[in-house]
Amino acid sequence: MHGMNTTEAAAAAGGAPRVSTINEAVIRIAGNSQDGIQAIGGFLARLAGRTEQEVMTFMTIPSTISGGPSIFQVRIGSGEVLSAGDEADVLLAFYQHSYDGHLASLRPGGLVLYDTDHVQPNPEMQGRYRHVGIPISTLTIEAIGGTAKDKGKNVFALGLLARMFDLDVPKLEELITERFKGKDESVLKNAMAAFHAGYGYTVGAWTETYRFAEARHRSGRQVVMNGNEALAYGVIAAGVRFGAAYPITPWSDVMEILRRELPKYGGTFVQCEDEIAAISMANGASFAGRVAVTGSSGPGISLKMESLGWAVMSEVPLVVINIQRGGPSTGLPTQVEQSDLNLACYGSHGDAPRVVLAPADVEDCFYTAIEAVNIARKYNVPVFILSDQAIATRIEAFPTPDLEKVCQDISPDFTPVAEYKPYDLSSPDGVTPRVVPGTRILNGRYPVAGGLEHDEMGHPTGSPRLHMEMTAKRRRKLQALARTLPVPKVYGPPEGRLLLVGWGSTRGPIQEAVDRARAAGESISSLHLKHLYPLPPGLEEIFAGFGSIRVVEMNDEGLYGYGQLAGLLRARFCDSRIAGINKTDGLTWKVKEILERARAVLAAGPAPEQPVHAS
Repeated sequence: MHGMNTTEAAAAAGGAPRVSTINEAVIRIAGNSQDGIQAIGGFLARLAGRTEQEVMTFMTIPSTISGGPSIFQVRIGSGEVLSAGDEADVLLAFYQHSYDGHLASLRPGGLVLYDTDHVQPNPEMQGRYRHVGIPISTLTIEAIGGTAKDKGKNVFALGLLARMFDLDVPKLEELITERFKGKDESVLKNAMAAFHAGYGYTVGAWTETYRFAEARHRSGRQVVMNGNEALAYGVIAAGVRFGAAYPITPWSDVMEILRRELPKYGGTFVQCEDEIAAISMANGASFAGRVAVTGSSGPGISLKMESLGWAVMSEVPLVVINIQRGGPSTGLPTQVEQSDLNLACYGSHGDAPRVVLAPADVEDCFYTAIEAVNIARKYNVPVFILSDQAIATRIEAFPTPDLEKVCQDISPDFTPVAEYKPYDLSSPDGVTPRVVPGTRILNGRYPVAGGLEHDEMGHPTGSPRLHMEMTAKRRRKLQALARTLPVPKVYGPPEGRLLLVGWGSTRGPIQEAVDRARAAGESISSLHLKHLYPLPPGLEEIFAGFGSIRVVEMNDEGLYGYGQLAGLLRARFCDSRIAGINKTDGLTWKVKEILERARAVLAAGPAPEQPVHAS
């Protein structure tokens, strides 16, 4: 196990297993999606959060309705956990394809637990990895009865892992009860029987068990959830009470939570007939005084783009959540990619400025949702939240938010006003406070709104002068926002040979790569960007401290050797030191992959000296 620091002789005699104290462990569970693979990983992750440990997960699921091979990897640690781990300490393999396909994911000397009912181990690998075979399917049937077949083998396997890692059984029992409450009583009874059978099974070849070191003390309670859950509850905390969307993987979980939870707070969520109807309905709600939310994944976002232009032209606040997946077309529905940045920044006809934010982890999803709502309200613009499949399905633990502080009421204010010009050109930053329909305007001049270019009262116009002035007004709002954004902080020294720039879910593995590189004496730092459009101030001064700049992204390197964020940065700063470290395999970055690519940059030497350019 990683992070082992002590080994104790077991008190019992007769060859009882040793108990080793470890700081962290990476467990990969491989089987089929129908076997409840995600349920086992979810139990482990949520248990870690409830015992104040750090946790991060990674999962793959098949894109076909009939299911297929699936994995869930969980990294549990007593200290800070930045990524889901490059190599597993333990592989739990349910089938031959699980064993053959994932044995290489184990570190040398790692332990593979396999179901002898379905797996024939490779004799050549038994010297490289420790093998423990258990008839998991047979034992599950014996524990809960033949009529259930082996449906509970995932919970039996959870019991095995609980014994192996000396996990908190009462808390696991609570989680199992929560998972199956509302179902027939026999379902919970069988689950508990399978769990205890696994926990009580004696493994003759099992010579060592593990106990996690005491987690570092954290003040307050932790909450455990995935990124989609954090986005949904962040939207609710921000005061949003209307949403509309159409289901698509991996956005649908956000939609289902909002559909279930919004009515509890006096809100409404509508599942529309398609994506175009959904954003149009959200636009209507936002125009009427409710900041509305809509969302989708890449294909659905493409369909929303025409109506998004209406939100820009009419200057209504709108939040659009895009849970990115692999593309183009229907692409890789259940795998990760960061290839929708250009779509978020520029998708739409005409000059249609909008704001783009990208949360870095599950906790950040919650607070980014609130920030997006507040920016949309203040500047009367559409705001994109660019999450991705990795954060959407990743489970993490973080401090419980102070809901009394973060929750807000954004109900419409109908206080009468003397006069109102919704598109007032006299505002230096282009921002005009909104007066929602239904508010009494004392001078009797009520404005209109539409998708046509307009004058200050919203009346359609074809005036060249007004189109230029209104276009500049819409642009100035984003420029005003940019001036208020915080300067991002460099992770590591502010000067060096190489700066790794990332966005979205890449932050954890990039920072872990920097930690390893610095420990090896290599001059590498990193910078993570949350505000992608507009960009925050101070980047040029940060870039000046480094010989080379590489943007680590999960998208294609394009025709010229850099991906989508790198393209934005090169366009902004005219700096050829900025290039890409890219991949499109549908998987999250491993730390070792980033290190290999970064070291190749260092080996190639510094970039040519750059000419002076205007800021």
